[in-house]
Order: sequence, then structure tokens, then C-alpha cells
Amino acid sequence: MERRAVLRVGCAAGFSGDRTDAAAPVVEALIAAGGPAVLIFETLAERTLALAQLARRSDAEAGYEPLLDELLRPVLARCLEHGVRIVSNFGAANPRGAARRIAALARELGLRVPRIAVVQGDDLGDAARRGLLDQALGAAIQGLNIVSANAYIGAEAIADALLAGAEIVVCGRVADPSLTVGPALAHFGWARDDWDRLARATMAGHLLECGAQVSGGYYADPGYKDVPGLAWLGYPIAEIDESGDCVITKPAGSGGRIDAHTVKEQLLYEVHDPAAYLTPDVVADISAAAVTELGPDRVLLSGVRGHARPAELKVNVCHENGWLAEAEISYAGARAEARARLAAEVLRERLQGLGPLRVDLIGVISVLAGDGEAAPPAGEARDVRLRVALNHAERASAERVGREVTALYTCGPAGGGGVRTALRPRLGTLSCLVPRGQVPCSYSFVAAE
Repeated sequence: MERRAVLRVGCAAGFSGDRTDAAAPVVEALIAAGGPAVLIFETLAERTLALAQLARRSDAEAGYEPLLDELLRPVLARCLEHGVRIVSNFGAANPRGAARRIAALARELGLRVPRIAVVQGDDLGDAARRGLLDQALGAAIQGLNIVSANAYIGAEAIADALLAGAEIVVCGRVADPSLTVGPALAHFGWARDDWDRLARATMAGHLLECGAQVSGGYYADPGYKDVPGLAWLGYPIAEIDESGDCVITKPAGSGGRIDAHTVKEQLLYEVHDPAAYLTPDVVADISAAAVTELGPDRVLLSGVRGHARPAELKVNVCHENGWLAEAEISYAGARAEARARLAAEVLRERLQGLGPLRVDLIGVISVLAGDGEAAPPAGEARDVRLRVALNHAERASAERVGREVTALYTCGPAGGGGVRTALRPRLGTLSCLVPRGQVPCSYSFVAAE
């Protein structure tokens, strides 16, 4: 077999809402390095996708990543000029709409329209697939108003699209590491059951998928785990070789750090079993993996093994789940904590019968004291933000939370101020497994208009 050059995959987003100025330094680093390169944007999460489905209900052309223009505008010309392909799940609930928007953006920038492929097959929310969901979830799904149902599909359709000449591949719900596995499959020509190589590429994608987490972002803890240049983190690049092993690095001169510590933290992120990390493409085994520092901001991951992929795919089903009401008010100065606690008692009494009321004294008791845990004894905090929240099936009942907190301005206790209220529809999630064979996946090109 002909030996293939190293494939560089740079990641410029780790979630929807990530920084929009991260891509340019990554693209320039890919161009400077030369050779085949791919830029990925990972912008999708379970809740993100359901919210995208709600957006599409209101506007048939919406439902894709809302920051799509901001993410692509700074780098689209450079990627097309230098052959850097783009692969992303920013299609969300409307991959074809996202593809149309990319084509329009190219025209607005005076560029040729790239060859854009759309991956399809993940969306199981139509009436034709309801029987599949009923079979998987049984009584749990009965009576629910389904917002979205999406399978975590794998890398093969991405690879096929790239092999067919796609310059940009737009996906909906593919597994996060598959954004990297697809380009590696296409570039190296691996067999679709070469489990070791697929597993190594999967873990390369896993290291990239959260963007700057592996570059020291989520790692940073001042005085304990210091990270230089945190305001200007360099987003990660994986250099993948023919065996699937990878070196993780970042653009020269950028902030952050990539070393054995940051790589190990990200390697274990969301991995429930190091010997069996389940993905649609492969079951990855990192129990004997080695993390080796090669130099400043260059870390080699090797020793990953793979096993046959699961026979089933995970599906997340999101459904309407009532209304979430939130409201906050501040108390400061002498006896502030006592006044905040009294306000909470007033609200509990006034809203009695509506359902469980979540109460947080931000700065005193919130993150570290969840529902049902014993509250710490009252103290003397002088700067307290009282937050209350309630989930209710009926909007009118949920709206009472905001009104009652607003009424504390004059109904007391003394000195409350800075009220903010919010009301939004809430989504619930159910997960299930469906047979892989019942979720056919493919790609198609979007014609330039």
C-alpha cells in the first residue's frame, strides 16, 4: 500500500457558542505546515439539537448553527484557496439549510461556491420512524410531544462524501469523534473494519472535540494548574499518521498549554470504561494507551486498540417538558443572608402547591448543595443573590414565579433589588438503542444555485 502523508485535523469549535475568532490561527497553522488538512467545527450537543428543532418549527430555513456565518466568514476564502477541507456538525436540525447558507456566504464574499455535501440519516423524528422509537422505548414515550429524535451516526458517510470530492461536509447528529474519523478514513483508505486504526483516529477526535479543553482551557486552576495566555488559547491540531496514532499540538505562539496532563484529562473525559469506549465507528480501548511529551506543546498518543463497533446506535429523543421559570433578587449589607433566607421562605409559602421550588443562595449555597442535601447553617454573608426556579406543565402557573419575586421589591424583606426573571419552554430527554441496520446513512451534494 502506498504510504500516505500525515493528515492534520484542526478543531476550531468545541460547542455551540464557542469563540468565533479561533479558526483563523488554526487555519494558518494548517496552511503553514503543508500537506492534507481538514478543519472541523464541533458545535452540537443534545440540548442544542432539540433547540435547533424548535427554531426550525418557527422558520423552515433555520435550525442550523446560529453562529455559522461568524465561524466561517473569517476562514472560508483561505480554506478554499489552500485546499483545507471543512467538516462540521453545524447542520444541527437543518443540514441542508446550513449548506445553502454556506453557498450564499461564498457568493457574498466573491468566492466560487464550494462542493458541499450533506450527511443524512440521523434524524428519526418523522412519522415513518415513530414505530422504531415506540419499539425501543415502549410505554415511556407514550403521550409525549416529541421535539426531536436523532441517532448518533458514524464516520462512513463523511468519508464517502470526501472521497467523492466534497470540500465541505455538513452533518447533523454524528458522534463527535466521527468528525475526525471520517477524514482519516478517506485520506488513508483504511478498511471499514480496521478496528485498531479506527480506534486511534476516534481518540484523536475525542481529544479535539471539545476545542480548547485539551489546550488548557478547562484544565486551568490558578496556583494549582496554571495556564499561560488563557485569554488567547490556541485551539488544537491533531497530526494523524497512517497507523492512526496522533500528535496533539496547537498554533505556534498561541496561548494555553498542551502536555501530558492536559491530554490525559481530555482523554478520560466522558469515558465510562477505558477498555470499552463505545462509539458508532468502533469500541475504543485506551487501557494500554501511552501519552508521551515530544516537546513543547507536542504530545503523542499511542497504544490505543479497537474492537468491533456496536450492533446498535444510541438515539436521543427530546420532548416538550413544560415551562422553566427562573427569578433572582439580590440582598447586600448587614444581615443580607438572613433577609435572603426569609425571602425564600416567603416564596415557598406563596408558591406552595405548584411543585418543588428550587432555591439557591448564590455565594452561600447553590452548586455544592443540590436538591435533598442538608443546608449549611445560616451565616453572615453580606452579598447574596437569591435564585428560585420551578418547572411546571402550565405556562400560566410557571409565570407566577417571576411575579412573586418581583413583588418582593416592596413586600419585603428589606433591601431586595436587581430582579431578573426568565421563562422558557423546557425539554426532557429519553435515550434508547436501535439496530444499526434500521438507520441507513448517506450523503448528497447541494447544487449551487
